[in-house]
Amino acid sequence: MLTLFYAHNTCSLASHITLEDSGAAYEAKRLNFAENDQRKPEYLKINPKSRVPALVTDQGILTETPAILVYIAQSFPKANLAPLNDPFRLGQIQSFNSYLCSTVHVAHAHRMRGYRWSDDESARETMKKKVPQNVGECFELIEREYFKGPWVMGADYTIADPYLFTLAKWLEADSVDPKRFPKVLDHRNRMAERPAVKKVLARETA
Repeated sequence: MLTLFYAHNTCSLASHITLEDSGAAYEAKRLNFAENDQRKPEYLKINPKSRVPALVTDQGILTETPAILVYIAQSFPKANLAPLNDPFRLGQIQSFNSYLCSTVHVAHAHRMRGYRWSDDESARETMKKKVPQNVGECFELIEREYFKGPWVMGADYTIADPYLFTLAKWLEADSVDPKRFPKVLDHRNRMAERPAVKKVLARETA
């Protein structure tokens, strides 16, 4: 059985939803960041990066959301979560998910984790002030160039959808009005109505 280590209101939500979508047998173990569970020795043995998600498989441990998402899609092909027989389309998904991971999430993280980039308090405050602009520009690009509709990659629901949903849930906290992005907002609303998403959100907020 797979074991997912997650924390509430983090990017691990994407992996959690995808596991539920896949129909896989899995156990979800919550970490409490307020109690620094991610830095405790027992978790550092699982993920030395002290972050989530981490997925324990019978072959070893995977970290980083794009890697976990494609692993789930390939491990449970009957769920049709990615075009596994089309290298180019799968590459497009990986390109999009990599953008979410390396650019959109990083732009968001400057709001509360500026200490990763600077010890200067005034510099961290400047970073925070830039978050609405930087995150907004990321979503403008997604809305204009990358979101095909009705799902991220077009007609088929894929592993890109729970990842976009996860980051789009943070827009208001980043002082970005989601109404600026009608396609992304509609996608977020439709995602929230999916049974797997409802189940996972209920579990994470319980």
